[in-house]
Amino acid sequence: QSLPHNSPKIIVDDDDSKIWSLYDAGPRSIRCPLIFLPPVSGTADVFFRQILALTGWGYRVIALQYPVYWDHLEFCDGFRKLLDHLQLDKVHLFGASLGGFLAQKFAEYTHKSPRVHSLILCNSFSDTSIFNQTWTANSFWLMPAFMLKKIVLGNFSSGPVDPMMADAIDFMVDRLESLGQSELASRLTLNCQNSYVEPHKIRDIPVTIMDVFDQSALSTEAKEEMYKLYPNARRAHLKTGGNFPYLCRSAEIHLLQFHGTKYAAIDPSMVSAEELEVQKGSLGINQEEQ
Repeated sequence: QSLPHNSPKIIVDDDDSKIWSLYDAGPRSIRCPLIFLPPVSGTADVFFRQILALTGWGYRVIALQYPVYWDHLEFCDGFRKLLDHLQLDKVHLFGASLGGFLAQKFAEYTHKSPRVHSLILCNSFSDTSIFNQTWTANSFWLMPAFMLKKIVLGNFSSGPVDPMMADAIDFMVDRLESLGQSELASRLTLNCQNSYVEPHKIRDIPVTIMDVFDQSALSTEAKEEMYKLYPNARRAHLKTGGNFPYLCRSAEIHLLQFHGTKYAAIDPSMVSAEELEVQKGSLGINQEEQ
């Protein structure tokens, strides 16, 4: 199960080795789609289940795979150029782990001329120092691919997992195998390079923090820090899902709040008036999933 392999490849930098791969699914008439940013180990197709579900319900969804960028500013500049190329003024971002950190950095980077309408941060963090690896961040580029893969695999759950999660982990390990040395080294560098989010620059953006309460790579301290940083954020607490809830759960709850506005990520014809009323009435509920 995966997405078609002929994903468009787009170059927006002067350096033509920096290639964005993406899947753009759902109605092109939607001007404020949901964009998925993967974790260190992920490729654009790790989000295939979300893409299939959300586009089936009428959403426009884009899943990305990053080029090789070695610092956060370079990533933000490249991502802004990509949105310009796609003619998207504002977007919703769903970031998993490193993808969530980069989503926050991009929102911060564009705060004077906002490009991010909302954020879904899944098992994410706001300060890279939590990994205690800022001192090694400058040496990842020297390491061979097998060593980099070992570092990433060290974060995957080793305890008992349910069959659906076991499949998801196998899939992620398979995706990891497809990443080259420079792709892995650059992502680990972005993951561990000394940096933190400046919350005052992005405090007006609607945020949902998605947390998973089984064995995941993030410490309780990192999760608490996120709650402190975004006191008004909605919280989605998922009881299972490991490090890959985005393979098994959907972001729809977050997107409901924008239905009926020009920032809706869904085709209006897919939402009935009654459904809109029900959704508006239920938005205050803190979503808990089994």
